[in-house]
Amino acid sequence: MGQYICEDPKIDSGTQEPTNCTNHTAYVQCLPAPNVTCKDHSGIEKIFTGKEVGFYKPIECRNVNGYSYKVAVALSLFLGWLGADRFYLGYPALGLLKFCTVGFCGIGSLIDFILISMQIVGPSDGSNISLSLANSLQIPYVD
Repeated sequence: MGQYICEDPKIDSGTQEPTNCTNHTAYVQCLPAPNVTCKDHSGIEKIFTGKEVGFYKPIECRNVNGYSYKVAVALSLFLGWLGADRFYLGYPALGLLKFCTVGFCGIGSLIDFILISMQIVGPSDGSNISLSLANSLQIPYVD
């Protein structure tokens, strides 16, 4: 611990995932501390200066399937009483129920707006929502 420093991944502003993400995994460069001696897979010892890459650390990527935070919030705010937000996020039964009850007389629309804005309710497929608007407003992402 403390014998290497890993770089932060470069984040794509559109998807909020690391730019080199493949198969839900991205790799970041890690630099060993100066004067650390390591053996590679063939048994050769190498002394690091602190400027060269020692290894690549795998990090998990978020699963984003194209659902937009700003679209979900806008639908919830303006058309939530019609169930458009729930249809958009993949909950057709709840969307139809909200449509037939006029958003549960408005109370369900308000509750859904709060839940979607706080990212408590997300897409039905379990993916994460793209936070491009949230980043411009400095809203932190909590996984």
